Parts: sequence; structure tokens; C-alpha cells
Amino acid sequence: MDFAGRIVIKGTDATALRRIYLLYHELRPSASRYSYVIEAGEFEKHADLFVQLREQGAPVLWPEVTFDDGHISNFELAFPILYSRGLKAWFFITVGWTGRRPGYMGWQELRALHQAGQMVGAHGWTHTLLTHCNEKDLLTELSSARLTLEDKLGASITTMSLPGGRYNRRVLAACQEAGYTQVFTSIPRAEPMPLGTLVGRLNIRGDMQSAWISNLFQPDSSALSSLGRQYRMKETAKTLLGDRLYEKVWALLNRKETDTDMREAATSEDSAHHQ
Repeated sequence: MDFAGRIVIKGTDATALRRIYLLYHELRPSASRYSYVIEAGEFEKHADLFVQLREQGAPVLWPEVTFDDGHISNFELAFPILYSRGLKAWFFITVGWTGRRPGYMGWQELRALHQAGQMVGAHGWTHTLLTHCNEKDLLTELSSARLTLEDKLGASITTMSLPGGRYNRRVLAACQEAGYTQVFTSIPRAEPMPLGTLVGRLNIRGDMQSAWISNLFQPDSSALSSLGRQYRMKETAKTLLGDRLYEKVWALLNRKETDTDMREAATSEDSAHHQ
């Protein structure tokens, strides 16, 4: 599918790997009641599993790791775990928070990730839902974010992760105009290779432990299709309730703690991001 939503026909290859892109946010040394925090020890188990799956030889599904937002735990906790196992991940950065917002990476940490071979993409400038942006705001969220990352890292940035997974034709056209060749969504699905322009990902919650993740990658597992149904139900709820009301419902279900680095910016855009 291209940025305008048209279907692109590609050659098929029965031996081509399909990939599942797993979306993480924040890690902590101990367990948290907040749904989108992963305990560091549990993430180690996930990483060990990913190594095991990749070493099986031509697995049906190939695991890929991504992080959104740029939380400092991505550098302090996740990066050492990935590095020690020879794993690389995508780190999608909310550029306006970098070096400015407590609890998030600064440019020094981000450069260290990039220099170590980890992959960096944009996640907007302020984490605003792009479907809420006017043309001027889209320019900041997309173009300014990409150009700033390129300037600070000295590298080409061509990937974008959508805040809240929200997009429409206008947003996709703006992404293309801003220079992004791949846009990562929050749609839980396996991606065939070669990778297309719209890439689905699976949000990982704190209750998704390594045994559940392992089952997800089994050839006969129905877990991914079940998550797809849940995603479609959520999309229907968003349409019926609207973003603001849906955010309040989401907050009740997922933000059960108040002492968190993300507390000071618990806006509707922020909470909607994790859906």
C-alpha cells in the first residue's frame, strides 16, 4: 500500500520471511501497574527469545524490536540488553522532548545509540496526533522533526512512527512530502518482505510475558489474529467516542499509577499514543 492508500502489487516469494515489529515504550527495574511499562528483567527474557527465534533458521516469523517516545530507560536499560545480545532496534524519537523533558533522552544518549548501530526514526515534534494538525503543525511535526534529527545525528532519517497510530490520507501525503519512505503504525500484523511503506506493529504491554510472546511466534498461533480483532474493535470505539472521550476511558484502564515520568504530559495525545 502506498501513501495514498493504493494497493501496490509485489512479486511473491514463498520463502520470504514475514516480520512482526514489536512496540515497546518504557522499561523499569521493577514491575509497574502502568500497562505500557515493561520490567527490565522481563525484557531480557524477550530479548533472549528473539535471539533464539532468529537462530532457528528461516523462522516463519522474524521478531523486530521498536521503541516509541525516547524515554531515558531506552538507553539506560534497554540498550545494554540489546547490545549484549547483538540485537538492533528502531528508536522513534519525539524530537521536541529530546534534551528538554525530564525522563527522556538527550542528544548525547541518542548519538550514542546511533553510533552503536541502533536505528533512529522520528515520532513527531510534540507527540500531537497528526490527524489533529493543520498544515503548519504538520510541517513542524514531520519536516522539522526529521531535519533536526538529521542535523543532530549527521544521518539520513526516512522513517516515521505515527503518534497514537493515527493517520488518514492527508497525513500520509504529508509524510511522503516531508521525506519519509516508511511509516510505522500501531496495527498488529505480520509484515511480508520486502517491507512496504506502511508498517504494522504490536504494542507490548507489561502483562505480555515471554511465554505469551513465544506463543505469538508459533506457526499455528491465533494470537495475532485475535489482536487484530481487538484492534478493529478499538478503532470502532475511537470513532464512536471521539479521541477525547476515548482517552479518558483508556486512562482509567491503563493509567492506574500517578508517579511516573510521563505524568506531567498526560495529555489526550499522549495517552492516545499507546492504542
